[in-house]
Amino acid sequence: MTLLISCFAAIAATILWYTNANARKMKIGTLCFMYWGAALMWLVDAVAAYLEASADLFCPSAEDMLHDSFLGFSAIALGLAIWLAIVLVKDPMGTIRSALMRKHNG
Repeated sequence: MTLLISCFAAIAATILWYTNANARKMKIGTLCFMYWGAALMWLVDAVAAYLEASADLFCPSAEDMLHDSFLGFSAIALGLAIWLAIVLVKDPMGTIRSALMRKHNG
């Protein structure tokens, strides 16, 4: 589930980055790299688990699937939090800078 969730997030972020010029200004490319890196990490983990457990890997219990889903969504949320921090620090649209200037001048 972690691989599937991270792949869906990476594909969605990539489509958003590719189709929207404003998304490129908002550093969505960084989010794409984080999600594709997570997907690659989970792919390597799945291959290693397959080599270790072979066919048992394809019959997880419901509890394991729930834990993997929680881990996948947690990784996506962490990526979003890191991206949000980057956007707030870089301020690509200048909104924070202009709000501070209005407060300072007003």
